[in-house]
Amino acid sequence: AALKLDEIGYQKVRSLRQNGKPVRYHVEDTILEVDLPTPVLPGSRHVFDMEFDAQVPLQIRRTGRMNKEGIDYSMAQWYPKMSEYDYEGWHANPYIAREFYGVWGDYDVKITLDASYVVAATGYLQDPEKIGHGYSPKKAAHKPGSMLTWHFKAPNVHDFVWAADPDYTHDIAKVDDNLELHFFYQHDSLGNWKQLQSYAVDCFKLMNEKYGRYPYKQYSIIQGGDGGMEYPMATLVTSGRSLGALVSVMVHESVHSWFQMLLGNNESKYGWMDEGFTNYAQSEIMAKLMPSPLDPHVRTYAAYRDLVRSGLEEPLTTHADHFETNRAYSIAAYSKGAIFLHQLSYIIGKEAFDVGMKRYFNEWKYKHPNPNDFKRIMEKVSGLELDWYLENWIGTTKTIDYGVGVAGDDNGRARIVISKKGTIPMPLDIRVTYKDGGEQWYYIPLDLMRGEKKERDAIVLSDWGWTYPEYAFTVNRPSGDIRSVEIDPSRRMADLDLSNNRYPAPAQEKALPVLEGAEK
Repeated sequence: AALKLDEIGYQKVRSLRQNGKPVRYHVEDTILEVDLPTPVLPGSRHVFDMEFDAQVPLQIRRTGRMNKEGIDYSMAQWYPKMSEYDYEGWHANPYIAREFYGVWGDYDVKITLDASYVVAATGYLQDPEKIGHGYSPKKAAHKPGSMLTWHFKAPNVHDFVWAADPDYTHDIAKVDDNLELHFFYQHDSLGNWKQLQSYAVDCFKLMNEKYGRYPYKQYSIIQGGDGGMEYPMATLVTSGRSLGALVSVMVHESVHSWFQMLLGNNESKYGWMDEGFTNYAQSEIMAKLMPSPLDPHVRTYAAYRDLVRSGLEEPLTTHADHFETNRAYSIAAYSKGAIFLHQLSYIIGKEAFDVGMKRYFNEWKYKHPNPNDFKRIMEKVSGLELDWYLENWIGTTKTIDYGVGVAGDDNGRARIVISKKGTIPMPLDIRVTYKDGGEQWYYIPLDLMRGEKKERDAIVLSDWGWTYPEYAFTVNRPSGDIRSVEIDPSRRMADLDLSNNRYPAPAQEKALPVLEGAEK
Protein backbone atom coordinates (compact mmCIF):
# COMPACT_ATOMS: atom_id res chain seq x y z
CA ALA A 1 0.00 0.00 0.00
CA ALA A 2 1.19 3.52 -0.76
CA LEU A 3 2.18 5.80 2.09
CA LYS A 4 -0.06 8.73 2.89
CA LEU A 5 1.27 12.26 2.51
CA ASP A 6 1.87 12.55 6.24
CA GLU A 7 3.73 9.21 6.29
CA ILE A 8 6.42 9.90 3.70
CA GLY A 9 9.77 11.43 4.53
CA TYR A 10 11.39 14.44 2.93
CA GLN A 11 14.01 17.14 3.40
CA LYS A 12 13.40 20.47 1.71
CA VAL A 13 16.16 23.07 1.71
CA ARG A 14 14.74 26.58 2.15
CA SER A 15 17.93 28.62 1.99
CA LEU A 16 21.70 28.29 1.84
CA ARG A 17 24.29 30.98 2.53
CA GLN A 18 28.06 31.04 2.19
CA ASN A 19 29.71 33.50 4.56
CA GLY A 20 26.36 35.25 4.94
CA LYS A 21 25.65 35.54 1.21
CA PRO A 22 22.93 33.53 -0.58
CA VAL A 23 24.13 30.90 -3.04
CA ARG A 24 22.38 29.24 -5.96
CA TYR A 25 21.49 25.57 -5.64
CA HIS A 26 19.17 22.95 -7.05
CA VAL A 27 18.18 19.42 -6.07
CA GLU A 28 19.07 16.51 -8.34
CA ASP A 29 17.57 13.29 -6.99
CA THR A 30 19.04 13.00 -3.45
CA ILE A 31 21.89 15.43 -4.14
CA LEU A 32 21.89 19.19 -3.52
CA GLU A 33 24.12 20.80 -6.16
CA VAL A 34 25.52 24.21 -5.20
CA ASP A 35 27.11 26.93 -7.36
CA LEU A 36 29.68 28.59 -5.11
CA PRO A 37 30.35 32.28 -5.74
CA THR A 38 33.57 31.91 -3.75
CA PRO A 39 35.74 28.81 -4.24
CA VAL A 40 36.65 26.77 -1.16
CA LEU A 41 40.43 26.65 -1.45
CA PRO A 42 42.80 24.50 0.63
CA GLY A 43 43.40 26.10 4.01
CA SER A 44 40.54 28.59 3.68
CA ARG A 45 37.62 28.88 6.12
CA HIS A 46 33.99 29.27 5.11
CA VAL A 47 30.69 29.23 7.01
CA PHE A 48 27.58 27.73 5.41
CA ASP A 49 24.15 28.36 6.93
CA MET A 50 21.28 26.17 5.77
CA GLU A 51 17.60 26.25 6.63
CA PHE A 52 15.60 23.14 5.80
CA ASP A 53 12.26 21.55 6.59
CA ALA A 54 11.90 17.82 7.07
CA GLN A 55 9.18 15.31 7.72
CA VAL A 56 9.98 12.12 9.61
CA PRO A 57 8.57 9.14 7.71
CA LEU A 58 7.04 6.01 9.09
CA GLN A 59 9.91 3.62 9.79
CA ILE A 60 10.64 1.66 6.63
CA ARG A 61 14.39 1.66 6.06
CA ARG A 62 17.08 3.09 8.36
CA THR A 63 15.16 6.11 9.64
CA GLY A 64 11.66 6.97 10.78
CA ARG A 65 9.01 7.03 13.46
CA MET A 66 7.06 4.23 15.09
CA ASN A 67 9.08 1.21 14.03
CA LYS A 68 7.61 -2.28 14.31
CA GLU A 69 8.66 -2.52 17.96
CA GLY A 70 7.02 0.77 18.90
CA ILE A 71 10.11 2.99 19.16
CA ASP A 72 8.88 6.52 18.55
CA TYR A 73 11.91 7.95 16.72
CA SER A 74 14.91 6.30 15.05
CA MET A 75 16.66 9.31 13.57
CA ALA A 76 19.31 8.35 11.03
CA GLN A 77 19.89 10.22 7.76
CA TRP A 78 17.85 13.04 9.28
CA TYR A 79 19.82 16.05 8.01
CA PRO A 80 21.48 17.16 4.73
CA LYS A 81 24.97 15.68 4.85
CA MET A 82 28.08 16.92 3.06
CA SER A 83 29.44 14.76 0.27
CA GLU A 84 33.07 13.76 0.68
CA TYR A 85 35.77 15.45 -1.39
CA ASP A 86 39.07 13.54 -1.40
CA TYR A 87 42.11 12.88 -3.60
CA GLU A 88 39.78 11.50 -6.29
CA GLY A 89 37.44 14.53 -6.23
CA TRP A 90 33.77 14.67 -5.24
CA HIS A 91 31.80 11.57 -4.24
CA ALA A 92 28.23 12.79 -4.67
CA ASN A 93 26.56 9.38 -4.88
CA PRO A 94 22.74 9.44 -4.90
CA TYR A 95 21.45 7.66 -1.81
CA ILE A 96 19.66 4.38 -2.59
CA ALA A 97 19.60 3.00 0.97
CA ARG A 98 22.96 1.28 0.77
CA GLU A 99 26.36 2.77 1.66
CA PHE A 100 27.86 6.07 2.85
CA TYR A 101 31.04 8.12 2.68
CA GLY A 102 31.16 10.98 5.15
CA VAL A 103 33.16 14.04 6.12
CA TRP A 104 34.95 14.15 9.47
CA GLY A 105 33.76 16.92 11.75
CA ASP A 106 32.78 18.03 15.25
CA TYR A 107 29.02 17.85 15.79
CA ASP A 108 27.19 20.19 18.16
CA VAL A 109 23.51 19.18 18.22
CA LYS A 110 20.53 20.38 20.27
CA ILE A 111 17.29 18.38 20.28
CA THR A 112 14.14 19.79 21.90
CA LEU A 113 11.39 17.33 22.82
CA ASP A 114 8.72 16.74 25.39
CA ALA A 115 10.48 16.17 28.72
CA SER A 116 8.98 12.68 29.01
CA TYR A 117 11.24 11.40 26.22
CA VAL A 118 14.56 9.64 26.77
CA VAL A 119 17.06 10.53 24.04
CA ALA A 120 20.03 8.41 22.97
CA ALA A 121 22.54 9.82 20.51
CA THR A 122 26.00 10.02 19.04
CA GLY A 123 28.26 12.11 21.28
CA TYR A 124 28.33 13.25 24.88
CA LEU A 125 25.37 14.82 26.67
CA GLN A 126 26.51 18.23 27.94
CA ASP A 127 24.16 18.69 30.90
CA PRO A 128 23.40 15.24 32.36
CA GLU A 129 22.39 16.56 35.81
CA LYS A 130 19.76 18.81 34.26
CA ILE A 131 18.46 16.08 31.95
CA GLY A 132 18.47 13.06 34.24
CA HIS A 133 16.85 10.08 32.49
CA GLY A 134 19.69 7.79 33.57
CA TYR A 135 22.54 10.04 32.45
CA SER A 136 23.17 11.16 36.03
CA PRO A 137 22.81 9.38 39.38
CA LYS A 138 20.61 12.28 40.43
CA LYS A 139 17.02 12.24 39.27
CA ALA A 140 15.88 15.41 37.53
CA ALA A 141 12.29 16.55 38.01
CA HIS A 142 10.42 17.63 34.87
CA LYS A 143 6.89 19.01 34.80
CA PRO A 144 4.42 16.99 32.71
CA GLY A 145 4.06 18.57 29.29
CA SER A 146 7.23 20.65 29.59
CA MET A 147 9.89 20.72 26.90
CA LEU A 148 13.52 19.73 27.36
CA THR A 149 16.56 20.52 25.21
CA TRP A 150 19.19 17.82 24.93
CA HIS A 151 22.64 19.11 23.98
CA PHE A 152 25.14 16.63 22.51
CA LYS A 153 28.69 17.18 21.31
CA ALA A 154 30.51 14.57 19.23
CA PRO A 155 34.17 15.24 18.38
CA ASN A 156 35.76 13.99 15.17
CA VAL A 157 32.99 11.80 13.74
CA HIS A 158 31.45 11.58 10.27
CA ASP A 159 27.75 11.18 11.09
CA PHE A 160 25.24 11.70 13.89
CA VAL A 161 22.31 9.48 14.89
CA TRP A 162 19.73 9.80 17.64
CA ALA A 163 16.66 7.98 18.89
CA ALA A 164 13.93 8.91 21.34
CA ASP A 165 11.17 7.10 23.19
CA PRO A 166 9.37 7.83 26.48
CA ASP A 167 9.53 4.16 27.51
CA TYR A 168 13.28 3.64 27.20
CA THR A 169 15.13 2.05 30.10
CA HIS A 170 18.64 3.50 30.27
CA ASP A 171 21.45 1.37 31.75
CA ILE A 172 25.18 2.06 31.89
CA ALA A 173 27.98 -0.53 32.06
CA LYS A 174 31.67 0.30 32.39
CA VAL A 175 34.27 -1.34 30.18
CA ASP A 176 37.04 0.39 32.13
CA ASP A 177 37.77 3.80 33.62
CA ASN A 178 37.80 5.39 30.15
CA LEU A 179 34.76 3.85 28.48
CA GLU A 180 31.07 3.52 29.33
CA LEU A 181 28.48 1.58 27.37
CA HIS A 182 24.94 2.96 27.39
CA PHE A 183 21.93 0.73 26.72
CA PHE A 184 18.50 2.07 25.72
CA TYR A 185 15.64 -0.39 25.38
CA GLN A 186 11.94 -0.83 26.00
CA HIS A 187 10.26 -3.82 27.65
CA ASP A 188 12.75 -6.63 28.40
CA SER A 189 10.44 -9.48 29.38
CA LEU A 190 13.02 -12.11 28.40
CA GLY A 191 15.88 -10.35 30.16
CA ASN A 192 17.97 -10.37 26.98
CA TRP A 193 18.95 -6.70 27.20
CA LYS A 194 20.22 -7.16 30.74
CA GLN A 195 22.24 -10.22 29.74
CA LEU A 196 23.51 -8.43 26.63
CA GLN A 197 25.40 -5.90 28.72
CA SER A 198 28.16 -8.19 29.97
CA TYR A 199 28.65 -9.54 26.44
CA ALA A 200 28.99 -5.98 25.14
CA VAL A 201 31.59 -5.14 27.79
CA ASP A 202 33.60 -8.23 26.85
CA CYS A 203 33.23 -7.41 23.15
CA PHE A 204 34.82 -3.99 23.60
CA LYS A 205 37.59 -5.41 25.77
CA LEU A 206 38.45 -7.99 23.12
CA MET A 207 38.32 -5.45 20.31
CA ASN A 208 40.54 -3.04 22.24
CA GLU A 209 43.08 -5.78 22.79
CA LYS A 210 43.04 -7.27 19.31
CA TYR A 211 42.50 -4.34 16.95
CA GLY A 212 43.31 -1.11 18.80
CA ARG A 213 41.86 1.09 21.51
CA TYR A 214 38.38 2.55 20.97
CA PRO A 215 39.19 6.24 21.54
CA TYR A 216 35.85 7.69 22.59
CA LYS A 217 34.57 7.58 26.17
CA GLN A 218 31.07 6.37 25.32
CA TYR A 219 29.17 3.99 23.06
CA SER A 220 25.39 3.54 22.95
CA ILE A 221 23.46 0.40 22.00
CA ILE A 222 19.96 1.58 21.18
CA GLN A 223 16.78 -0.34 20.45
CA GLY A 224 15.43 1.16 17.24
CA GLY A 225 15.61 1.17 13.48
CA ASP A 226 14.73 -1.74 11.22
CA GLY A 227 17.39 -4.36 11.96
CA GLY A 228 20.92 -3.35 12.82
CA MET A 229 22.84 -0.32 11.60
CA GLU A 230 26.10 1.27 12.68
CA TYR A 231 26.79 4.93 13.39
CA PRO A 232 29.56 6.82 15.19
CA MET A 233 29.49 6.12 18.92
CA ALA A 234 26.13 4.32 18.62
CA THR A 235 24.10 1.63 16.90
CA LEU A 236 20.40 1.05 16.30
CA VAL A 237 19.28 -2.58 16.66
CA THR A 238 15.90 -4.23 16.85
CA SER A 239 15.02 -6.33 19.86
CA GLY A 240 12.78 -9.18 18.73
CA ARG A 241 15.40 -11.90 18.62
CA SER A 242 17.04 -14.56 20.79
CA LEU A 243 19.88 -13.70 23.14
CA GLY A 244 22.43 -15.25 20.78
CA ALA A 245 21.09 -13.28 17.83
CA LEU A 246 20.98 -10.07 19.87
CA VAL A 247 24.59 -10.57 20.96
CA SER A 248 25.64 -11.30 17.38
CA VAL A 249 24.05 -8.17 15.91
CA MET A 250 25.42 -6.08 18.80
CA VAL A 251 28.92 -7.41 18.12
CA HIS A 252 28.64 -6.75 14.39
CA GLU A 253 27.44 -3.18 14.77
CA SER A 254 29.90 -2.43 17.59
CA VAL A 255 32.82 -3.74 15.54
CA HIS A 256 31.86 -1.19 12.89
CA SER A 257 33.13 1.41 15.37
CA TRP A 258 36.57 0.30 14.23
CA PHE A 259 35.88 -0.61 10.61
CA GLN A 260 34.05 2.40 9.21
CA MET A 261 33.40 4.78 12.09
CA LEU A 262 37.13 5.23 12.77
CA LEU A 263 38.66 3.72 9.64
CA GLY A 264 36.36 5.72 7.39
CA ASN A 265 36.88 4.10 4.01
CA ASN A 266 34.62 4.88 1.07
CA GLU A 267 31.88 2.29 1.64
CA SER A 268 30.40 2.81 -1.80
CA LYS A 269 33.65 1.82 -3.52
CA TYR A 270 35.11 -0.47 -0.89
CA GLY A 271 32.17 -1.95 0.99
CA TRP A 272 34.25 -5.07 1.62
CA MET A 273 36.68 -3.01 3.72
CA ASP A 274 34.04 -2.21 6.32
CA GLU A 275 31.46 -5.01 6.03
CA GLY A 276 34.03 -7.69 5.24
CA PHE A 277 36.50 -6.61 7.91
CA THR A 278 33.63 -6.28 10.39
CA ASN A 279 32.27 -9.71 9.49
CA TYR A 280 35.71 -11.24 10.02
CA ALA A 281 36.21 -9.60 13.42
CA GLN A 282 32.63 -10.42 14.44
CA SER A 283 33.29 -14.12 13.81
CA GLU A 284 36.50 -13.96 15.83
CA ILE A 285 34.83 -12.14 18.74
CA MET A 286 31.73 -14.36 18.75
CA ALA A 287 33.98 -17.42 18.96
CA LYS A 288 35.30 -15.98 22.24
CA LEU A 289 31.95 -14.81 23.63
CA MET A 290 29.91 -17.86 22.64
CA PRO A 291 32.34 -20.72 21.91
CA SER A 292 31.32 -23.38 19.40
CA PRO A 293 33.12 -26.47 18.07
CA LEU A 294 32.54 -25.14 14.55
CA ASP A 295 35.14 -23.06 12.74
CA PRO A 296 33.76 -19.51 13.21
CA HIS A 297 34.41 -18.71 9.54
CA VAL A 298 32.98 -21.87 7.96
CA ARG A 299 29.67 -20.28 6.95
CA THR A 300 31.49 -17.33 5.42
CA TYR A 301 33.49 -19.62 3.14
CA ALA A 302 30.40 -21.67 2.29
CA ALA A 303 28.50 -18.53 1.24
CA TYR A 304 31.37 -17.47 -1.02
CA ARG A 305 31.62 -20.89 -2.68
CA ASP A 306 27.87 -20.96 -3.26
CA LEU A 307 28.01 -17.54 -4.91
CA VAL A 308 30.85 -18.61 -7.22
CA ARG A 309 28.96 -21.73 -8.28
CA SER A 310 25.81 -19.69 -8.91
CA GLY A 311 27.55 -17.69 -11.63
CA LEU A 312 26.39 -14.41 -10.08
CA GLU A 313 29.71 -13.29 -8.57
CA GLU A 314 31.03 -9.84 -9.48
CA PRO A 315 34.45 -8.35 -8.60
CA LEU A 316 34.84 -6.58 -5.27
CA THR A 317 35.85 -3.48 -7.24
CA THR A 318 32.20 -3.11 -8.31
CA HIS A 319 30.59 0.02 -6.86
CA ALA A 320 28.13 -0.94 -4.11
CA ASP A 321 25.23 0.67 -5.96
CA HIS A 322 25.99 -1.09 -9.24
CA PHE A 323 25.89 -4.79 -8.41
CA GLU A 324 23.44 -6.68 -10.59
CA THR A 325 21.93 -8.56 -7.63
CA ASN A 326 21.66 -7.94 -3.89
CA ARG A 327 22.97 -11.45 -3.32
CA ALA A 328 26.15 -10.71 -5.25
CA TYR A 329 26.66 -7.48 -3.31
CA SER A 330 26.03 -8.88 0.15
CA ILE A 331 28.16 -12.00 -0.23
CA ALA A 332 30.93 -10.04 -1.93
CA ALA A 333 31.04 -7.33 0.74
CA TYR A 334 30.41 -9.47 3.82
CA SER A 335 31.79 -12.91 2.95
CA LYS A 336 34.48 -12.43 0.31
CA GLY A 337 35.66 -9.33 2.18
CA ALA A 338 35.98 -11.35 5.39
CA ILE A 339 37.82 -14.12 3.57
CA PHE A 340 40.24 -11.50 2.25
CA LEU A 341 41.44 -11.03 5.84
CA HIS A 342 41.33 -14.64 7.03
CA GLN A 343 43.15 -15.77 3.90
CA LEU A 344 45.67 -12.96 4.32
CA SER A 345 46.56 -14.36 7.75
CA TYR A 346 47.34 -17.61 5.93
CA ILE A 347 49.50 -15.83 3.34
CA ILE A 348 51.64 -13.67 5.66
CA GLY A 349 51.29 -15.63 8.92
CA LYS A 350 49.08 -15.01 11.92
CA GLU A 351 51.65 -13.08 13.95
CA ALA A 352 52.40 -10.58 11.19
CA PHE A 353 48.69 -10.31 10.43
CA ASP A 354 47.79 -9.45 14.04
CA VAL A 355 50.53 -6.82 14.18
CA GLY A 356 49.33 -5.41 10.87
CA MET A 357 45.70 -5.09 11.94
CA LYS A 358 46.67 -2.99 14.96
CA ARG A 359 49.08 -0.90 12.94
CA TYR A 360 46.41 -0.30 10.30
CA PHE A 361 44.03 0.99 12.96
CA ASN A 362 46.58 3.17 14.71
CA GLU A 363 47.91 4.74 11.51
CA TRP A 364 44.60 5.24 9.70
CA LYS A 365 41.96 6.01 12.34
CA TYR A 366 40.16 9.32 11.72
CA LYS A 367 41.15 9.06 8.05
CA HIS A 368 39.83 7.59 4.80
CA PRO A 369 42.03 4.57 3.96
CA ASN A 370 41.77 2.80 0.63
CA PRO A 371 42.78 -0.77 -0.30
CA ASN A 372 46.34 0.20 -1.18
CA ASP A 373 46.80 1.87 2.21
CA PHE A 374 45.85 -1.38 3.90
CA LYS A 375 48.02 -3.44 1.57
CA ARG A 376 51.07 -1.30 2.28
CA ILE A 377 50.65 -1.77 6.03
CA MET A 378 50.56 -5.54 5.59
CA GLU A 379 53.54 -5.48 3.25
CA LYS A 380 55.56 -3.53 5.79
CA VAL A 381 54.81 -5.83 8.73
CA SER A 382 55.33 -9.03 6.72
CA GLY A 383 58.15 -8.04 4.39
CA LEU A 384 56.16 -9.64 1.55
CA GLU A 385 54.82 -8.22 -1.69
CA LEU A 386 51.02 -8.43 -1.90
CA ASP A 387 50.08 -6.73 -5.18
CA TRP A 388 49.22 -10.08 -6.73
CA TYR A 389 46.79 -10.90 -3.92
CA LEU A 390 44.93 -7.60 -4.03
CA GLU A 391 44.72 -7.64 -7.82
CA ASN A 392 43.39 -11.20 -8.04
CA TRP A 393 41.08 -11.41 -5.02
CA ILE A 394 39.65 -7.89 -5.21
CA GLY A 395 39.84 -7.04 -8.90
CA THR A 396 38.68 -10.30 -10.47
CA THR A 397 36.38 -13.27 -9.96
CA LYS A 398 39.21 -15.74 -10.48
CA THR A 399 39.27 -18.65 -8.05
CA ILE A 400 41.68 -20.85 -6.11
CA ASP A 401 41.81 -24.61 -6.60
CA TYR A 402 44.67 -26.99 -5.89
CA GLY A 403 44.88 -30.77 -5.92
CA VAL A 404 47.45 -33.13 -4.38
CA GLY A 405 48.65 -36.64 -5.12
CA VAL A 406 51.56 -39.03 -4.56
CA ALA A 407 53.27 -40.13 -7.78
CA GLY A 408 55.32 -43.11 -6.63
CA ASP A 409 58.87 -43.05 -5.27
CA ASP A 410 62.23 -41.71 -6.36
CA ASN A 411 64.96 -43.84 -4.76
CA GLY A 412 62.82 -44.57 -1.71
CA ARG A 413 61.51 -41.01 -1.40
CA ALA A 414 57.82 -40.38 -2.02
CA ARG A 415 57.13 -37.85 -4.78
CA ILE A 416 54.35 -35.38 -3.94
CA VAL A 417 52.71 -33.61 -6.88
CA ILE A 418 50.55 -30.50 -6.46
CA SER A 419 48.31 -29.37 -9.33
CA LYS A 420 47.10 -25.81 -9.73
CA LYS A 421 43.60 -26.16 -11.15
CA GLY A 422 42.37 -22.66 -10.34
CA THR A 423 43.42 -19.27 -11.69
CA ILE A 424 44.70 -17.52 -8.55
CA PRO A 425 48.19 -18.60 -7.46
CA MET A 426 48.85 -19.08 -3.75
CA PRO A 427 51.63 -20.10 -1.36
CA LEU A 428 50.89 -23.51 0.11
CA ASP A 429 51.11 -25.19 3.50
CA ILE A 430 51.41 -28.97 3.08
CA ARG A 431 51.09 -31.47 5.93
CA VAL A 432 52.37 -35.01 5.39
CA THR A 433 51.14 -37.48 8.01
CA TYR A 434 52.77 -40.89 8.35
CA LYS A 435 51.26 -44.20 9.40
CA ASP A 436 53.40 -44.29 12.55
CA GLY A 437 51.76 -41.04 13.75
CA GLY A 438 54.57 -38.70 12.78
CA GLU A 439 54.04 -35.68 10.58
CA GLN A 440 56.06 -33.13 8.65
CA TRP A 441 55.02 -29.71 7.37
CA TYR A 442 56.24 -28.25 4.09
CA TYR A 443 55.83 -24.70 2.87
CA ILE A 444 55.86 -23.68 -0.81
CA PRO A 445 56.32 -19.91 -1.21
CA LEU A 446 54.88 -18.11 -4.21
CA ASP A 447 57.46 -16.33 -6.34
CA LEU A 448 55.32 -13.18 -6.54
CA MET A 449 55.62 -12.70 -2.75
CA ARG A 450 59.40 -12.19 -2.85
CA GLY A 451 59.82 -13.94 0.47
CA GLU A 452 58.30 -16.41 2.92
CA LYS A 453 55.96 -16.15 5.87
CA LYS A 454 57.16 -17.11 9.33
CA GLU A 455 54.44 -19.12 11.00
CA ARG A 456 55.53 -22.64 11.95
CA ASP A 457 58.45 -25.06 11.90
CA ALA A 458 58.09 -26.21 8.30
CA ILE A 459 60.56 -27.26 5.63
CA VAL A 460 60.67 -24.32 3.22
CA LEU A 461 60.76 -25.45 -0.40
CA SER A 462 61.77 -23.41 -3.42
CA ASP A 463 59.34 -20.84 -4.84
CA TRP A 464 56.48 -21.94 -7.07
CA GLY A 465 56.59 -19.80 -10.21
CA TRP A 466 53.02 -18.67 -10.73
CA THR A 467 52.92 -19.64 -14.42
CA TYR A 468 53.59 -23.33 -13.74
CA PRO A 469 50.51 -25.57 -13.44
CA GLU A 470 52.22 -28.27 -11.35
CA TYR A 471 54.84 -28.52 -8.63
CA ALA A 472 56.57 -31.64 -7.28
CA PHE A 473 58.82 -32.38 -4.33
CA THR A 474 60.04 -35.46 -2.48
CA VAL A 475 59.91 -36.40 1.19
CA ASN A 476 62.43 -38.47 3.13
CA ARG A 477 60.23 -41.55 3.40
CA PRO A 478 58.67 -43.95 0.89
CA SER A 479 55.08 -43.57 -0.25
CA GLY A 480 54.10 -46.70 1.64
CA ASP A 481 54.74 -44.88 4.93
CA ILE A 482 52.34 -42.06 4.10
CA ARG A 483 48.88 -41.98 5.64
CA SER A 484 47.83 -38.64 4.14
CA VAL A 485 49.01 -35.49 2.40
CA GLU A 486 46.89 -32.38 2.89
CA ILE A 487 46.93 -28.87 1.45
CA ASP A 488 46.17 -26.12 3.98
CA PRO A 489 44.74 -28.07 6.92
CA SER A 490 43.78 -24.71 8.49
CA ARG A 491 41.19 -24.18 5.73
CA ARG A 492 42.02 -20.48 5.60
CA MET A 493 42.68 -20.67 1.86
CA ALA A 494 39.42 -20.33 -0.07
CA ASP A 495 40.03 -23.35 -2.28
CA LEU A 496 36.92 -23.82 -4.38
CA ASP A 497 37.04 -27.64 -4.43
CA LEU A 498 38.18 -29.21 -1.17
CA SER A 499 37.65 -32.77 -2.42
CA ASN A 500 41.09 -32.87 -4.05
CA ASN A 501 43.02 -31.16 -1.26
CA ARG A 502 43.82 -34.41 0.49
CA TYR A 503 45.57 -37.62 -0.51
CA PRO A 504 44.70 -40.49 -0.69
CA ALA A 505 42.59 -39.53 -3.66
CA PRO A 506 43.49 -40.33 -7.25
CA ALA A 507 45.33 -37.45 -8.91
CA GLN A 508 44.85 -37.21 -12.65
CA GLU A 509 48.10 -37.04 -14.51
CA LYS A 510 48.46 -34.18 -16.97
CA ALA A 511 51.00 -33.78 -19.71
CA LEU A 512 51.99 -30.35 -18.45
CA PRO A 513 55.33 -28.87 -17.42
CA VAL A 514 56.18 -29.58 -13.79
CA LEU A 515 58.27 -27.26 -11.62
CA GLU A 516 60.53 -29.36 -9.42
CA GLY A 517 60.83 -28.02 -5.87
CA ALA A 518 63.82 -28.30 -3.60
CA GLU A 519 64.43 -27.39 0.02
CA LYS A 520 65.89 -23.92 0.64
